[in-house]
Amino acid sequence: MKDQNLRKTFRLYDPAREGKGISKSASELPMGFRRFFISFRDNIGKLVSVNIIMVLGNFPLLFAIAALAGYTQNDVSLPVSDLFQNVRPLLTLNETDALSLVFYGMEGMQHQTLTPSIATYVFYGIGVLFLFTFGVVNVGCAYVLRNLAQGEPVFVWTDFWYAVKRNYKQAIPMGIIDALICVLLPYNIYSMLLNTTTFFASFMLWSNIFIFLAFFFMRYYIYVQMVTFKLSIFKIIKNSLIFSLLGIKRNLVAFLGILIGVILEAIFIFSFGGLLLPFALAAPLILFLSLFAYMKVFAAYAKIDQYMIAPYKESAPAETETEEPIMRDDVTERERLAEIKRKNNIE
Repeated sequence: MKDQNLRKTFRLYDPAREGKGISKSASELPMGFRRFFISFRDNIGKLVSVNIIMVLGNFPLLFAIAALAGYTQNDVSLPVSDLFQNVRPLLTLNETDALSLVFYGMEGMQHQTLTPSIATYVFYGIGVLFLFTFGVVNVGCAYVLRNLAQGEPVFVWTDFWYAVKRNYKQAIPMGIIDALICVLLPYNIYSMLLNTTTFFASFMLWSNIFIFLAFFFMRYYIYVQMVTFKLSIFKIIKNSLIFSLLGIKRNLVAFLGILIGVILEAIFIFSFGGLLLPFALAAPLILFLSLFAYMKVFAAYAKIDQYMIAPYKESAPAETETEEPIMRDDVTERERLAEIKRKNNIE
């Protein structure tokens, strides 16, 4: 009896607890706005659990951000002018000399700057691990979010590791590629915004913006395909590029939803004199990351189902026994749930 009461007390925080999923009537609805909001309402607790996994799973990024923000660096004073340190030894050691005083007045102004410390390099080293956790976390969360979009029963923690164990060999290299592109393209755009004085620089700026938007839409489909089909990384990337065009309407709607969330985050940060700053810090840590990812998965899965899953199911009976199926989910729903219940001691 005591154990039962304890379970009831902490059931809100149990990521392995089975949710009610989408109601039967809602699961029969097309993958549109109504189904999305019903699904969001029914699964908001699981989205919070997914968000926590995304934050904790990518913990090395927090160390990199702390190092870049200067929390581990030393504050030192240096001359503003480079001429000061070059000419200073040539002057007389008498700092009351007229020439020295004039030189100090013209070139000796000091400014505060940050220099790396040992902790800075340690934090950067930990931050590099983000390259190896990024894809693994994304593939596990994509599997959970895809099942939520389908309206299937979901055990967040168990389903997350179920997907990671089956896809980590592809998720790690894909995550490295994904993370590098996500870092380098915005850096290129920012750098070129500061140097758009020539036609070539402007051309490269808009080329990078176009590539960034194309890859942003491709990311909707990359990890969902990885947990659904047996495809090489090259084919996943190629299909994602095609889907970014085929599903442009749904992609833009999801993008609009993400943009609204980003605007709300900006309002939390800059409005009302910092009164809403706690909400700005809490929103990404609790819900926004998983909500944005769910918007992308919900938009992507409808097109994947239309162009890849539905045709495969229709042609499956005609396939020969020697052909290897491309579907990644090669266990039945009953077997998956039985495995989950066995691991969680659920009757």
